[in-house]
Amino acid sequence: MKKTFLLLISGLTFSMSYSQEVSDAIRYAQDNLTGTARFRAMGGAFGAVGGDFSSLSVNPAGSAIFSNNQVGVTFSNQNIKNNSDYFDTQTSDKKNSFILNQAGAIFVFNDRNPNNNWKKIAIGATYETTNNFNNNVFSAGTNRYNSIDSYFLEYANKGNGGAPVPLEFVTLGPNGTITDLYAFLGSNLPSNQYKNLGGYSAQQALLGYEGLILNPEDETNPNSKYITNVPAQGNYLQENNVNERGYNSKINFNIATSYKDRLYLGANLNVHVTDYRRSSSFYESNGNPLVPSETISNVTFNNELYTYGNGFSFQLGAIAKVTNAFRLGLAYESNTWYELYDEITQSLYTTTENSAQQSFSNPVNPKITNIYDSYTLQTPGKFTFSAAYIFGKSGLISIDYAVKDYSNTKFKTTSDYSFEVLNTEINNQLTNNGELRIGGEYKIKRLSLRGGYRYEESPYENKTTIGDLKSYSGGLGYNLGGTKIDLAYSYTERKSSQGFFNVGLTDPAKIKSKLNNVSLTLLFEL
Repeated sequence: MKKTFLLLISGLTFSMSYSQEVSDAIRYAQDNLTGTARFRAMGGAFGAVGGDFSSLSVNPAGSAIFSNNQVGVTFSNQNIKNNSDYFDTQTSDKKNSFILNQAGAIFVFNDRNPNNNWKKIAIGATYETTNNFNNNVFSAGTNRYNSIDSYFLEYANKGNGGAPVPLEFVTLGPNGTITDLYAFLGSNLPSNQYKNLGGYSAQQALLGYEGLILNPEDETNPNSKYITNVPAQGNYLQENNVNERGYNSKINFNIATSYKDRLYLGANLNVHVTDYRRSSSFYESNGNPLVPSETISNVTFNNELYTYGNGFSFQLGAIAKVTNAFRLGLAYESNTWYELYDEITQSLYTTTENSAQQSFSNPVNPKITNIYDSYTLQTPGKFTFSAAYIFGKSGLISIDYAVKDYSNTKFKTTSDYSFEVLNTEINNQLTNNGELRIGGEYKIKRLSLRGGYRYEESPYENKTTIGDLKSYSGGLGYNLGGTKIDLAYSYTERKSSQGFFNVGLTDPAKIKSKLNNVSLTLLFEL
């Protein structure tokens, strides 16, 4: 598909696609443990328990456990701290956010006919923030091996189907501007003549060339390779500041029924909404020896990504009372089919310095937002197996085990071959993972004491890009009669290894993330 529509006045270009990564797929395929305070305090182990708004997100049969109509709302305060280690330099950053985490209503209709074995029908609707993206990560260190030039060289020398981007696409005409050329590359490529040349790749080559990071090896050759203008010897002081904000949310419409109060069946139709913003600013300086000509002494590279869209999924579930005390649960959550849109804004600022220690600034700011064609992301389905033992009115203990195959995540579009390559990378890098959730509750008259544990395996084959997750939680609840108040605290820890860019400069920073969450739920019986 060829895009030729261009709005220069508003600073927009309409483009085919940019270079998505495996990490983009993981962002929307993973769910954090959210929901009501009772649910969070017990580690989310509610697949065979039911009777809680958030239990519907695990097993939709759980609404049939409710004995009366209820409405509820949950607020959460999240604090995440990220400790980074980049080439033995330790840095830290944190982010605090307060959100409406969950809200819902359940209505129960009982059948009093003693001859009818189907005893009740429950219908409900809930809203839940399945992932809070608010996060800050700052990394800094001295890289003795690679510079930011490797990022631009990768796109410039391989962006034309493995061949260099032609010089005509990075060279301004007599009356040309960086805004005009950047917009042209984003909206008019590829063509039949340059069918292997991606607009995003050409734009990266343009930024590197106009920022004087790159030079053609042979100025007389229109298809010349590019070489770097960054000194090759010495140390590169690098800083990367990433600010993320946004959410994944889910609205589910539920129906469930019970058979003889022994078997509970339910189904959900889910609407997913995502809104994600990522601002990154990379800085590099070097004190490397100057060569006679001008060379790059520092670089600031800014990127703004905005992804938004919606999706659809469904869930089926069953809970069986094996005995009055022992329950088993089984639930299936389908793939989620997202339709997503991306917007990208970029700018580059470089400083060149000569042997006389004269410096010159080189701003490259197209002031253009690339708006890309929509695409489909299919995230994997999940099976959850559950068991619970109910100690009368004194308490309970429950366990859930969920299985999800992240390698089944797929990007889909009708016009971009690069998604085939990306899907192959996803299949090779991601794997099947398991998640264990254990929870318990003990009641002392109107007071309930709760605790939970959660362990989730890495979705990556290498176990390091994103490591295993461990979470501990606890909380309490108080029953006032027609009103219930629940409070929960959870602590989650996970390690990851994050490169600043997906190509070229891919040296990873080792991140240790610590997430503290406090949730408060108010429940009202109707």
